[in-house]
Amino acid sequence: MPVKYDLIVIGAGPGGYETAAGAAARGLRVMLAERDALGGTCLNRGCIPTKCLCAAAGKIIEIAGASDFGVEAMLEKADYGFARRRATAVMDELRGGVADMLKDVDVVYGEASVAAGRRVLVGDTVYEADKVIIATGSKPAPLKCAGGERAVDSDVFLALDTLPERLTIVGGGVIGLEFASVAAAFGTEVTVLEYCSEILPNFDPEIARRLRTYLGRRGIDIVVGAEVTEIKEDNTVVYSRKGKEKAVESDMVLCAVGRRPVVPAGCAEAGIELDRRGFIVTDDNMETTASGIYAIGDVNGRCLLAHAASAQGRVVLGMKPWLDLIPSVVFTIPECASVSLGTAGTLSAKLPYGANGKALASGMAEGIVKIEYQPESGAMTACHAIGAHASDLVAAALPAIKTGMDVRSMSEDVIYAHPTLSELLSQVCAQISS
Repeated sequence: MPVKYDLIVIGAGPGGYETAAGAAARGLRVMLAERDALGGTCLNRGCIPTKCLCAAAGKIIEIAGASDFGVEAMLEKADYGFARRRATAVMDELRGGVADMLKDVDVVYGEASVAAGRRVLVGDTVYEADKVIIATGSKPAPLKCAGGERAVDSDVFLALDTLPERLTIVGGGVIGLEFASVAAAFGTEVTVLEYCSEILPNFDPEIARRLRTYLGRRGIDIVVGAEVTEIKEDNTVVYSRKGKEKAVESDMVLCAVGRRPVVPAGCAEAGIELDRRGFIVTDDNMETTASGIYAIGDVNGRCLLAHAASAQGRVVLGMKPWLDLIPSVVFTIPECASVSLGTAGTLSAKLPYGANGKALASGMAEGIVKIEYQPESGAMTACHAIGAHASDLVAAALPAIKTGMDVRSMSEDVIYAHPTLSELLSQVCAQISS
């Protein structure tokens, strides 16, 4: 006989463990299946270790700029291995926190597959539930070119104790640019090859262009419109651009061309359909084509972000998070962030960080804040930023965008502490309403 639960969750990433813990807190009997470590890709091979390394890179750059404040500082050593070990320690600590969250959840370790009738198989045991949630995430996509197997992926790169002298990164999206920013800070010669006409194809184009400029000033060579055709045995990368073949020599090639879903076995037999890209098809309630089986996070392809997975899990539990407003952040140096309703026919306004007292006083004058708004009502529809604490600025604007606050109210009714970077929102809105 199957072991019965109210809810079974497959995958212990942010979407999976937060949903499982939330359901248990509501009194449901919950089982969580995980084949590896608690925390999923985000905690163990993605968001958290990457941000630890980005923080270390930021310290290096901060020391380099100390002379601007009359502080004579010399960087004697930048130990990448130490930074990586620190990341491991942070991951271990956070995994302990996840385990505490799941104290009321039955965690089963093993490879899980699905079967018809809302059943899940782990080893020789069959489990059954009123609802099953698939939260199995994604994995790095391979590079499809001659010699593409010679490129390492983000999982391998994060396990390195030392960095190569010359690194070529194929892919100018979030993952590629964050690694580029880290490696360059530690002294690696970095080249980024991006197939599209601009880096960060899904970001605001102006923010992307500025980031490319800023990273270029730090010595990162970024080539857009580059189609990689071959990786040779000596890690020379051959690519074509504007009809001409070129090559860049490197000691290591990192593939950062996106991610593909990790779909558990048995989906077809359970009646779960996949789209043409291989992601699980879901409706607005995150339910798959099999009744009572849901899919959240990267595996459904809607939005490949950890916080999106968590929000989708809340949908399954009956809550109504703002899925139309999911912020995106790139933890390069400088940081980029964006949130948008995707409204057409809007106007925009921008303001440089240099117009802000806190930014100037703190040596953070590099960057801009840009908002979009409806011309008739003045309602904010988007906020984009590049610069120090860009993610915090965008987060501050998010509720205003959701509630339809107009730019006049943002500049006249809301009181911001002085001097803070948050005043940039008031300042950019004031120049519109004046």
